[in-house]
Formats: sequence, C-alpha cells, structure tokens
Amino acid sequence: VAGVGVPQLTAVYDCASALGGSIPVIADGGIRYTGDVPKALAAGADVVMIGSILAGTDESPGEKIIQHGRQYVIYRGMGSLPALKSAKGSRDRYSQGDVSEEQLIPEGIEGMVPHAGSVAKVLTQFCGGLRASLGYCGCKNIKELQDKAKFVRVSSASMRESHPHDVKITREAPNYSLGISS
Repeated sequence: VAGVGVPQLTAVYDCASALGGSIPVIADGGIRYTGDVPKALAAGADVVMIGSILAGTDESPGEKIIQHGRQYVIYRGMGSLPALKSAKGSRDRYSQGDVSEEQLIPEGIEGMVPHAGSVAKVLTQFCGGLRASLGYCGCKNIKELQDKAKFVRVSSASMRESHPHDVKITREAPNYSLGISS
C-alpha cells in the first residue's frame, strides 16, 4: 500500500543489531515454512509471529471451505478491510480509529490458507525444523545459532535448485508444500 519497507530478514537483522539485545525483536511476517523460523532467530529475532500458519489449523476460528477438492480456512489479516470495518483494535493499530468506513485504507488481505490440521501437529513440524537447523549448524541452542550463523545470498535459480526438482511430488509432507518446488 505505502511502498515502504525492507525484506523481513533484513529488518530483523538490522533491528537486532541496533538494539544489541536491550529490547526483544519480533519477526512479524515472512514465516511461510519451517526453515524460515531458524533463519529469523539466527538473524536476531527473539520471537516469531506465525499467524497465517496457525490460521489454517483446526483450532482457528476461520470458516473451513473446500475448493477443488482441498480444504482451506478463511484467513483475515488485521489490516484487511473486513477487519478494519469490524474491529476497533484493527483500526487503532493502523491509525484509522476516527476514519469513516468509506475512507478506510486496508493494509492487509482476506483470503484462504490450506488446512493444516491441529496446532499440535503444526508446532511439532516447526519445532522439528528448528531442531534440524540447530543440528546442521552445529549449535546446541538459539543463542549459539545467533552467534554462529552465517547468511549467504542465493539467486532464484539457486533457490529452485535447493528444493526437490526433476521429480513430481505425489504426496505433500506436513512441512513442505507443493508450492515451494518448481
């Protein structure tokens, strides 16, 4: 909407570096897959927000729908127009508390996310991804990961190559979406 911002990982790293541990840093956005959590933590985040991930769980209040044979859950971001219209908290968060409905400027979306099963199942996958990442990096805990982490810039071609390719995935894994591979 505003055309302002930086990539989430850069924002987390810059904030954590500037604050030097004096204030906790929250990675709010950009977490789509289990491997995104250790990246955010390695960059200096103390906490990650996974709202859209949890929106697809059994426990979420979103309406469950079936489309093209797959189950989805309706997800409404706090900055979406329906949220701004119905919740004062959303309006206040986006500095639109005294604005008429016709003048609201949405900064989020309403859409659908794939059904993901229970919160426990989803969190098991995310914790497993974090454990695997710590192991691959030779770290025993998150603090050690933050101290030892090294980031490497990769091209989009390298990113595609690092995921399964030259094979047709026939069954999704609980922690890997068909949308990732090329």
